[in-house]
Amino acid sequence: MTNILIVDDDREVGNFLNYFLKEKGLNVYMAYSGKDFCELFEKQSYQLALIDVKLPDTSGLDILKNITEKMPACKTIVMTGYSTVKVAVDAIKLGANDFIEKPFDDLDALEMTIDQLLANKVTTAESDIQELARTSGIITGKSDTMNRLLALAYKIAPKNINVLIEGETGTGKELFANFLHYASQRNGQPFIGINCGALSESLLESELFGHEKGAFTGASKERRGVFELAGKGTLFLDEVGEASMSTQVKLLRVLETGEFMRVGGETVQKTNTRIVAATHVDLTEAVKNRAFREDLLYRLDVVKLVIPPLRERREDIPLIANHLLNKAEEKIQLSEEAAELMQQYDWPGNVRELSNVIKRTLTIMDEGSSMISPRHLPVNIRTGKLLLIEKAKPTEATFEEYLKKWTDDMLDVWRAEEKVEMEMILNKVKDLEREIGRAFVLKVLKETIGDRQDAAKRLNISMRKLRYLLNEKGQPSVK
Repeated sequence: MTNILIVDDDREVGNFLNYFLKEKGLNVYMAYSGKDFCELFEKQSYQLALIDVKLPDTSGLDILKNITEKMPACKTIVMTGYSTVKVAVDAIKLGANDFIEKPFDDLDALEMTIDQLLANKVTTAESDIQELARTSGIITGKSDTMNRLLALAYKIAPKNINVLIEGETGTGKELFANFLHYASQRNGQPFIGINCGALSESLLESELFGHEKGAFTGASKERRGVFELAGKGTLFLDEVGEASMSTQVKLLRVLETGEFMRVGGETVQKTNTRIVAATHVDLTEAVKNRAFREDLLYRLDVVKLVIPPLRERREDIPLIANHLLNKAEEKIQLSEEAAELMQQYDWPGNVRELSNVIKRTLTIMDEGSSMISPRHLPVNIRTGKLLLIEKAKPTEATFEEYLKKWTDDMLDVWRAEEKVEMEMILNKVKDLEREIGRAFVLKVLKETIGDRQDAAKRLNISMRKLRYLLNEKGQPSVK
């Protein structure tokens, strides 16, 4: 007989689960407190435990730890309300197999979750995770951090909650958003992404919410925004921290009510879109600097996934490089010496920079070559140094040194007797432009004793442009 343990101080919920599970032929034991749990837990073993996170005399997380340590074969499901979803995510990190939200609106989903756990389909789940990761373009192998992150993303994907993805430029935030979409019940619906930092305020609002004919100059016809186009699917808001305060207010209203109006419209539109937002900046710091709304952050950051930079999972670098080679349909391998050099490099542009290096390497290789050796790699990787981007962002004190190093390294490339990918060079020039912009902003901010409005006026730029230069332009440009 399969033994199920339910730990919940709400007797109405307990009675419902008791009846629901006994109808499935399961043997159910009820604990309404931590004391009840201790008494029942000592008497026998259990195959599944459903645990409420809030109990009158103890924490559901403490009970979860107890079960995980003393009865690891017992599967666990944490029960939570919307306001305690973050606690449920902590429970997943502590070893819970899943979490469900109360009230139980979808009994079929609840039954399926219980059946899968009792059938011990953990191996199947791991197989699904790897398949979905490959479909999304995420390549990971030996990195425990990435594997744990994917497992967490897989468990929260079916839940109707918003997700915030943080990570440096080029770490693959959009790929993780795709993974969440494919692993969710919305996978048959549209997935639409939009970069909030790439559009002006007026254009961004039009892209998000749509506009009516004649709403502004050039609006020759009615147009639906991405909230309408996504429908019941997933909307990926990349670089959400770059949205203006006005746009943030409107985003907050959509998240709170599910309603919005087109630009120039008077009719209220409704949406059931799931939001996955991403940023390379620390939004908590942005809130402190009054550059981002705290209430909007609260709505977006129901669950946070932080993607590690490539330098923190060096063991995956050869695997990713070989995947990119296979994707290019080239019968070329990575030599051990080249792989070792690539693992020693810090990759400030992360996976996107690695992808660009592979493309460049394939371009300069001689026809008929089948092995990438160290001589095929860029100068900065061969020498173990950054080519045009220092690990630390240039400050006013080091700006002249940065310019000198940029010039010296560019001259090294100019003098090198090897083919050079012009697109890479132009990207490095853009890097210099970004660093110069940021350095001048910092210089003027020092002169104005931190007065951003005065600094923007002296530089003849908008406040949004100033924030953009500070928050993004100091980052590596490789994307």
